[in-house]
Amino acid sequence: MKKDNSIVLFNQKRIRRHWDDEKELWYFSIIDIVAVLTEQMDFQLARNYWKVLKIRLKKEGSEVVTKCNRLKMMAQDGKMRETDVADVETILRLIQSVPSKKAEPIKLWLAKVGYERVQEMSDPEKALNRSRDYWQRMGRSQKWIQQRMMGQEIRNKLTDYWKDNKVKEKDEYAILTNIIHQEWSDLSVKEHKSIKNLKRENLRDHMTDAELVFTALAELSTRQIAETMEAKGLEENKIPAKKGGRIAKDARKALEEKTGESVVTKTNYLSNKKSVKKLK
Repeated sequence: MKKDNSIVLFNQKRIRRHWDDEKELWYFSIIDIVAVLTEQMDFQLARNYWKVLKIRLKKEGSEVVTKCNRLKMMAQDGKMRETDVADVETILRLIQSVPSKKAEPIKLWLAKVGYERVQEMSDPEKALNRSRDYWQRMGRSQKWIQQRMMGQEIRNKLTDYWKDNKVKEKDEYAILTNIIHQEWSDLSVKEHKSIKNLKRENLRDHMTDAELVFTALAELSTRQIAETMEAKGLEENKIPAKKGGRIAKDARKALEEKTGESVVTKTNYLSNKKSVKKLK
């Protein structure tokens, strides 16, 4: 699927969306979503509904409005004009504010266009089972699946710490994650994905056993150092992120020196290939 400005259909109604390469997220036109929820065919009336709703949400102190962005999208007159957009998680919260019999159908539709997390938000066990089934279907070994799940548990504990200590979700999580990854692997997350020829795919789903282990070591070390330092906020947490990543880097270099093999590889599971290719 091409990740650019595009239009998808819900019950023959056009909904504009935009793919953000950096954040790896789809952004949907809020007015288009509101038009579906309110069953309003007139664009201007849907726009007015959103304008009134936005004012109400601001007065209520809702975070939904603050999480909205503005992007240029193709308007009805064929010109690129700025419009309010939001990612799927924000759209889901917005849906709760609009009384509509279309709420559940549009949630299901969002899931079908690539957001399985819609169904998992109310039942995390579904996410766990779905992931295990997915990895098994892709031919991953039980050992790999165990390491992947262990790494995810370590990751969750780290993000729980960040959440409880004034680190903002998404953007700041991504910054700290990239620092950890850069430190242990000498590559940014984006560079590592590029080496593996990945685009929208989850990097961790295409890591080798060794890459998973060192990622987990880096994040475990980061959390324990952060807890010891009682780090709060983005800037303070950058320090344990670097130190935690460096611990894993030192271990990686020691292993590479003994084996003569690179831990970071080009290996991916896009074609279910089993061979491991070393970086040149």
